[in-house]
Amino acid sequence: MSDAGAPLIRIRGLAKSYHRGEQDIAVLLGIDLDVAAGEFVALMGPSGSGKSTLLNLIAGIDQPGAGTIQIGGVDIATLGEGELADWRAAHVGFIFQFYNLIPVLSAFENVELPLLLTGLSARQRRERVAQVLALVALSDRADHLPSELSGGQQQRVAIARALVGDPTLIVADEPTGDLDRATGEEVLSLLEQLVAELGKTIVMVTHDPKAAARAHRLVHLEKGVLVDELAA
Repeated sequence: MSDAGAPLIRIRGLAKSYHRGEQDIAVLLGIDLDVAAGEFVALMGPSGSGKSTLLNLIAGIDQPGAGTIQIGGVDIATLGEGELADWRAAHVGFIFQFYNLIPVLSAFENVELPLLLTGLSARQRRERVAQVLALVALSDRADHLPSELSGGQQQRVAIARALVGDPTLIVADEPTGDLDRATGEEVLSLLEQLVAELGKTIVMVTHDPKAAARAHRLVHLEKGVLVDELAA
């Protein structure tokens, strides 16, 4: 549990490099960043700036070369691979640009998938899935396959899947990047609703300034360095 008043995410001295042949390619160079519980933060920057790497580190998908990433008081940089997998399952919901839905599963089954790793009964799983599908206004599409849904509907299924485990944190990687403007606006409004009504914390990578403007705060990265933070 985090201390009262402490940020949900507290990053200090975060560095990450990748090995390419005999070279070390530095991607992040000593990042410091705080994110409050219930905050919606957008990460922007040119290709190669390190924003997706930072998102993956916050989500526990990757591990840093140096620094600390405290989320809810837990320094996830110190967790082993198995511990990190358990932590992700319990605390992080993922939203991707291309939805990552399983094509042979219905919307209901795609949303239920993360719950199959929990100790919930079949009835409890059904109730959870029905709740989140109602939240994203897709109760009437529960039995449809992804191929039978529009891009916006598929992304709402993906958002429901991210929510079904009641995560501490939602990470979104270009969630409107594959959608037309109107549908993207609907998805962004839904993300705002998750923050305003459910108190969710969202960290979103985007190339779109209009999408970033829907966040509470905009964080710019340039060549692995946090260059400024602005209220969106």
